[in-house]
Amino acid sequence: MRLTLVAALLMGACSLVAAQAADTAAEAVAGRILAAGLVRLGAYGMLEQLAARAPHRLSGSAGADSAVALARSFMLERGFSNVHLERVTVPRWVRGKVEKAYLHIRGGGKRMPLAVCALGGSIATPKGGVTADVVEVHSLDEVQKLGVTAAGKIIFYNRPMDPRLLNTFQAYEGAVDQRSRGAIEAAKVGAVAVLVRSMTLAIDSVPHTGAMGYVDGVKKIPAAAISTRDAGVLSALVARGARPRVTLMLSAKTLPDAVSANVVGEITGETSPRDVIVIGGHLDAWDKGTGANDDGAGCVQAIEALDILRTLGLKPKRTIRAVMFMNEENGLRGGRAYPLDSLRRAETHVAMLESDAGGFAPRGFYVDADSTVRARIARWIPALEHAGAGRFFPGRSAADISPMVAAGIPGFGLNPENQRYFDYHHSDRDTPEKVNPRELELGAVAEAILAWLVSEEGI
Repeated sequence: MRLTLVAALLMGACSLVAAQAADTAAEAVAGRILAAGLVRLGAYGMLEQLAARAPHRLSGSAGADSAVALARSFMLERGFSNVHLERVTVPRWVRGKVEKAYLHIRGGGKRMPLAVCALGGSIATPKGGVTADVVEVHSLDEVQKLGVTAAGKIIFYNRPMDPRLLNTFQAYEGAVDQRSRGAIEAAKVGAVAVLVRSMTLAIDSVPHTGAMGYVDGVKKIPAAAISTRDAGVLSALVARGARPRVTLMLSAKTLPDAVSANVVGEITGETSPRDVIVIGGHLDAWDKGTGANDDGAGCVQAIEALDILRTLGLKPKRTIRAVMFMNEENGLRGGRAYPLDSLRRAETHVAMLESDAGGFAPRGFYVDADSTVRARIARWIPALEHAGAGRFFPGRSAADISPMVAAGIPGFGLNPENQRYFDYHHSDRDTPEKVNPRELELGAVAEAILAWLVSEEGI
């Protein structure tokens, strides 16, 4: 029995020494990845090219086609393996040239322009626009309670994102139902259009677009976002007992579906090439601004992460794959198509990682997996701290990888600093100068470190 105990202790000591050696090696690799990234700052150069050559790349558009070709060329230029396109059919919505709104000044015959933009998926107004009195509400429930009094009115949703919440994504989730379902609920009570307060904590004159929806059996009515500053103007009039009257003019339309693609490239695993770690972002972006933070940043970070590993001569055991998903913003068809591609039949996915929260300094990763996975990867925290990303948060990873995560694959979502993200999100302000090159690169470094660790040790 004593010999058995001694043997067990020796085995435990050997395992501990081996684990410590592996951790030391991981930190050494992390240090090399960090140094290489901060010297080259390769992600930002790609982001500038993407914004310049494909600024408006909503799915089905010419800009989306240019983005697909550009992402493919980025991968080929960097010598990735198995670079290819995976076809996906996507929706095509077009904003149109007309986006106007006016507040009528009662008694003087004058009108004041309001800063608005069509919400993604909205129908057009009649050619002369829709003119109606405005009714302010703060929830979908309030609309339902209006009943027949809402008939013929423009419903104005004015529930702001909650400024008390430190995490701005939580604040966004608490307000965005107005945008996604607002037109549906307003149409049920006979409203003729909706205005929705922009999903941002900033008080400015820049409207923010985003996806909205319709349902069968409910009349479609036009929907637009209004800037937070002009939302304040309307709300102040209502508070004074005035009856604001607004004209809204939109020329948006939905065209037949189009053919597009996810863009794929990888570093093939040395010992287990059919075991795959995916890192990616979504290539499509709304046609406001240039989609620099949402989600050009996530796309170039994935490509840069692979390229850092390649240029350092690091040869992963498992395949590390970059995927540029198409149509996250208004359909998620790229994310849904990826698991169904025939190439997946011969593959086993070990982990899915996506960056879709802006190009700001990383703080860690959301982990969409059970507690046993979080316990196993806790030892990686010191290596990830090299990029300032040494925290794991339980929670949802990202939309494009959600179909794979739902099937049981561990999901990771890069979690950057988030206080500025919604200042730019889905608006004309989302441009490359809002992205710091070092912060963007740190996200790529964090992804490279995490992907390398999963490749070497598994989960």
